[in-house]
Amino acid sequence: MRKLFFLSMLAVATIAAISSCNQPKKEKGTDALAAHIDSTVKPGSDFFLYANGKWFKQNPIPASEQSNGIWQLIQDTINAQIRHVCERSAALKNEPKGSNKQKIGDFFATGMDSTTLNKKGISDLKGDLDMIDNIKDINGIIKAASYIHTVAASPLFGFYAGQDDKNSSRIAIFVSQGGLSLPDRNYYFDNDARAKTIREKFLTHLGNMFGIMGYTADKAKVAADKLMKLETAMAKASRKREDLRDPWANYNKMTFKQLSESTPNIDWKLFMDGVGLHNVDTVIVGQPEYLKAVNGFLKSIPVDDWKVYLKYQLVRSLARYMDDKTFKEAFDFYSATLRGVKEPKPRWKRVVEETDGSLGELIGQVYVDEYLPKGTKDKLVEIGNAIKAVFAERIKALDWMSSVTKEKALNKLNSVIMKVGYPDKWKDLSAMQIDRSSFVKNVMNANKWEFNYMIAKYGKPVDRTEWDMEPQTYNAYYNPSNNEIVIPGCNIIVPGYEGKMADDALLYSIIGATFGHEITHGFDDQGCKYNAQGNLLNWWTSEDSAKFFTKTKMIVNQFNNYIAVDSLHINGELTQGENIADLGGIIMAYEAFKKTDQFKKNQIIAGLSPAQRFFLGYALAWMVNERPEAIANQVKSNEHSPAKFRVNGPLSNMPEFFDAFGIKKGDPMWVAEKDRVKIW
Repeated sequence: MRKLFFLSMLAVATIAAISSCNQPKKEKGTDALAAHIDSTVKPGSDFFLYANGKWFKQNPIPASEQSNGIWQLIQDTINAQIRHVCERSAALKNEPKGSNKQKIGDFFATGMDSTTLNKKGISDLKGDLDMIDNIKDINGIIKAASYIHTVAASPLFGFYAGQDDKNSSRIAIFVSQGGLSLPDRNYYFDNDARAKTIREKFLTHLGNMFGIMGYTADKAKVAADKLMKLETAMAKASRKREDLRDPWANYNKMTFKQLSESTPNIDWKLFMDGVGLHNVDTVIVGQPEYLKAVNGFLKSIPVDDWKVYLKYQLVRSLARYMDDKTFKEAFDFYSATLRGVKEPKPRWKRVVEETDGSLGELIGQVYVDEYLPKGTKDKLVEIGNAIKAVFAERIKALDWMSSVTKEKALNKLNSVIMKVGYPDKWKDLSAMQIDRSSFVKNVMNANKWEFNYMIAKYGKPVDRTEWDMEPQTYNAYYNPSNNEIVIPGCNIIVPGYEGKMADDALLYSIIGATFGHEITHGFDDQGCKYNAQGNLLNWWTSEDSAKFFTKTKMIVNQFNNYIAVDSLHINGELTQGENIADLGGIIMAYEAFKKTDQFKKNQIIAGLSPAQRFFLGYALAWMVNERPEAIANQVKSNEHSPAKFRVNGPLSNMPEFFDAFGIKKGDPMWVAEKDRVKIW
């Protein structure tokens, strides 16, 4: 599954109003696109800043955020709506036990009760910490790790139940590398100044966290050093993030017996029993060499060191649900140091986001009824179908793909499932226990419910109607195993176009490009390895495959040359799937836009031609100003390029963009025709 940081939005006449406190200042009657243009920047020098620079100058990044821009504007709107739902529910005193409003209200109320939280400190975790302290042997480590997997974090390794990549109708058990406290293995080894500083501050943070757990200063320092040594060994055994993108290389099916024999120090039956799974026959291992390394570490590293590791894994993952001191310590490292955020968000906003994160399915039902404009699904489907039709035309016209592969590509395209707006049925959360006794226990109970829901799928038919996002989640994804794209309804919001229909240039550059992006994921360097039924299977001729990957190498090289911050280059190999999807998305969207009346009639709005408005609209979709620390963290640990390059990168391959803004040879964004990436 490929989840995006951001999904573009669709504006309709019935759009919910965005509160004025969240809106950028704009003169009455001013066109939002024209108002954001920074005329001090030439479009051929840096189109991202040309299109958005004026807004960035007028709207600096708030101290409590790692970025500011269209994502933040829309998330603030959603948070305000969810806050209303939470506060209204929390004010109710006699709601039936187990009802949606009781759970929402109690969860929110415990999070907002800072007095009780500060009195408790981390005492609600005392029983769990004592359990870890009482571990005597390796089996005790495995048993404790299985418990933590169900309520908080993923120590030792990653573990989940999901669709078998080679048999999408079956739910399989997956085990993979994981269990690190820093965002990526690179953080343990990189020698640039930023990475060294982060490691130093991580050790200080670890000492402070162990102090909160009751360690003396000397023992806290020793514990921090032990944890760092242990995790560095785990990181060394882990594959690089770009190597995790190959589904073939990371698919290693084993019988339960083979798994147990390959890692004899890990009692897998004990672990499976601990997470509530029984009679597991096979397991898909992502990185067998990692599990073998952990198997050795369990023997060579003292049990007391593993206790230190498990306690930190538990407390770190739950720190933001406890007292101010524990929360602030985690914030200072994971938000301030890693992402450059200056101060925490207001408590109400944090608790709203946590309530939505844990009870999103319940809140979603209210959100759809009260906030989602009518007709959302129909409009999204309309534009989605237009993009699919263009993609089919592009496939048929490809000069590098054989007719045999084209037929299979069109079959896959026609099989793409589009889930938009909100699900037709909701999950049953009746078994989740929520009350007003403990915020962190409520979170753990919600995590436990989510984990149980996941593993309960094992051995049952795959439900292809299921959603993995809520309608109020500002995000989207393509799932190769289902060959589906999922676009939640809240993506209907477009700041600057409240109460009116945006013109087609915007609709197609924003929401059209999103559909194109998601569909292209089914045909990017990894998605292309799954067939129409969602199975990992090579459906290409060898000649076509070779031609395709020759083209994808060009986009890898293009993005390798971009410097994101300081001297840190984008990792073109890691980000190529998203970059391919961005390029495919904007090309499909432009082709679909050319069929509209606005384009055909060359309608001029706010002094901008249809083509200019289209490309400015695409830049609006990525109008995000990020802190340098956040950009550096993203480049090191995420498959998405920073926002600036998601605009300038794909547009540099489009001659239509050059024509729209008079960009010529010699301009920084100009790319010679022979060097332009042309895939779909």
